[in-house]
Amino acid sequence: MNKILKGECLCGTIKFELEDDFHAFHLCHCKQCQQQTGSAFASNIFTTPENINWTEGEDQISVYEHQTRDFSKSFCKHCGSAVPFLNKTGRALIVPAGSLSDDASIVPKANIFNAERACWLSDGIEAKLFDGFRN
Repeated sequence: MNKILKGECLCGTIKFELEDDFHAFHLCHCKQCQQQTGSAFASNIFTTPENINWTEGEDQISVYEHQTRDFSKSFCKHCGSAVPFLNKTGRALIVPAGSLSDDASIVPKANIFNAERACWLSDGIEAKLFDGFRN
């Protein structure tokens, strides 16, 4: 049996567990992922649909499904944090990497939709590093 990982939303209303059993980890640079995260890319880990145990707050999840594109997102009704969701086909559970409290054994394997990559990402990666917030 694989290690059990825990995860939750920022406010702790929604909590879940799943096995450390993933088949893909993508950094998605498409415009819709930039818009839904407010950042340069989404970090999504893929597993089987049944690989989740909601331990708290499953009824506090909101789902957004785009009307014309094959895209959806689940998030906490209270804090807006992304939480795991089934893709539209129902064949994969997509776990936002940042929603995990524990480290998964998988690492990113692909940067997808790189043609839509944020124009400022490379400069951001090369910017000065600080251990905390800086004005």
